[in-house]
Amino acid sequence: MRYCINCCIHLLPNDLHRQCFRCRGPNHNNQKCPVCKGENKIPLCADSKQMKLLAVLEVRTDPSESWNGFFCLRKGKLCSLIFGLLIMTLVMASYILTGAKHGLLLIPSPFHYGAFTSNPSLMDNESLSDMKDHYQPSKMNISYVKDYPSIKLIIDTITSKIEFVTRQRPGLEELRKQEPHMFSVIPNKFLPNSKNPCWYEEYRGNTTTDPYATNSYALYSKRFRTIFDYLRKVFWNHLYHYKDKHYRLRCLPHFYIIGQPKCGTTDLYDRLRLHPDVRFSAIKEPHWWTRKRFGIIRLRDGFHDRYPVEDYLDLFDLAAHQIQGVLQSEAAKERGKMNSIIIGEASASTMWDNNAWIFFYDNSTEGEPPILIQDFIHAFQPNAKLIIMLRDPVERLYSDYLYFASANKSAEDFHEKVAESLQLFENCMLDYSLRACVYNNTLNNAMPVRLQVGLYVVYLLDWLTVFDKDQILVLRLEDHASNVKYTMHMVFQFLDLGPLSEKQEALITKSPASNTRRPEDRSLGPMLPTTKAILRDFYRPFNTKLAQVLFDDAFLWKRT
Repeated sequence: MRYCINCCIHLLPNDLHRQCFRCRGPNHNNQKCPVCKGENKIPLCADSKQMKLLAVLEVRTDPSESWNGFFCLRKGKLCSLIFGLLIMTLVMASYILTGAKHGLLLIPSPFHYGAFTSNPSLMDNESLSDMKDHYQPSKMNISYVKDYPSIKLIIDTITSKIEFVTRQRPGLEELRKQEPHMFSVIPNKFLPNSKNPCWYEEYRGNTTTDPYATNSYALYSKRFRTIFDYLRKVFWNHLYHYKDKHYRLRCLPHFYIIGQPKCGTTDLYDRLRLHPDVRFSAIKEPHWWTRKRFGIIRLRDGFHDRYPVEDYLDLFDLAAHQIQGVLQSEAAKERGKMNSIIIGEASASTMWDNNAWIFFYDNSTEGEPPILIQDFIHAFQPNAKLIIMLRDPVERLYSDYLYFASANKSAEDFHEKVAESLQLFENCMLDYSLRACVYNNTLNNAMPVRLQVGLYVVYLLDWLTVFDKDQILVLRLEDHASNVKYTMHMVFQFLDLGPLSEKQEALITKSPASNTRRPEDRSLGPMLPTTKAILRDFYRPFNTKLAQVLFDDAFLWKRT
């Protein structure tokens, strides 16, 4: 069978090309025919079987049409190329801007101070072994490894400026001058038949008066309103009546869990609550000594009305009601039974947070706070007991970062924040003393991560200027995590708590750990090995001094 591509006519097997209706005629010449020129005609042959009409197209090679198509093709490619370059430029600009912000660029950070050659001898063997055990370096970390020598120079400068100088304690009259109302409310003597510091205070309200109407904790936090609603209902049932007057029992804590954040204080608090002779404030962390009495709710929100000491004392009313029940029991009256219930308070900011002093106390001590929290606590409770839970400051800082950082958390971002904080701390140490920098509100707010919280020995030495060493129990989270029973026995002995039954002890020591790292934070993995090496160098002189003060090399945290 044969087909004329130009005419698309179905032909029989014996038909000739001249039978095509467009090419018919006795004088037809295929070469001269404008339609059937041989050079441009492409015949299509098939088998001899009869077929239906097919629509077949002939491709002609017209030179002008070919060049037009070529130029159209080139214009299309050119437009596509320009558009692609524009998109790539925008993507690169976005990468540079976001990468610079989050510390993801493979370029030197602003904390590379000149061209330094990496020196492995500068890195301690322990940190290097940790790197091999816990982290496999990736290409992303090349620039961070180069950070080490430059940041090591910053750390060396800080170390050279460290001096542990004993602070001067303020006198009692100076404290009274600063907080006259507090001294007018809290007496200097407590009930002799109570192990916990308590006293009776005359209540001048009547049955229609709401004793908690102005309590700032109830006003500013919805979480605590249920507690205060209950206290209102039972308030009159717990008043002591004597000679036509009403008295309420007021109490302060017998012991304080004063620090540090992310060191296991919540777990210790939850276990101690289970002891039958231990009570706590209605709120785990009132932060009254450090923040609320200055009117600080959140540091970023500025100052509010100051919380008076009465608001703080209200938080212990639930425990005071139980102590009062013991004191007024028949057995206590007849035998002079001693109340054995004690109250605790567990604000993890108490040990270290003195940021507000600059706004309220005279700054005449070259940047060092003239009065610290412990000065007031000791003035009212010279026999108070203090519990401190610590952990490796390097790991504490990373845990702190994971807990408080809101977005874009990563090991690389943590590294950049550590580098920036170290530079800020160095700048302060060049002009001020160690204590002035540790308690510097401006510096502490400017540092992206809270380096200063891990300088445990600086705070401990300041607490030891007012409290005796046997009034302070210092624990390690690492020991607590590995042997809860042992550390809890140490706490029970320190607080002179009575013996427990096996069932009670099992309930306290075998309960699950509290406030562990969130799953989404665990998925981020450990900090970069270079970051760990940097932080170990920074904290080493402070850990060394801490181990000397406590006579315990475990606080060197050589292997955690």
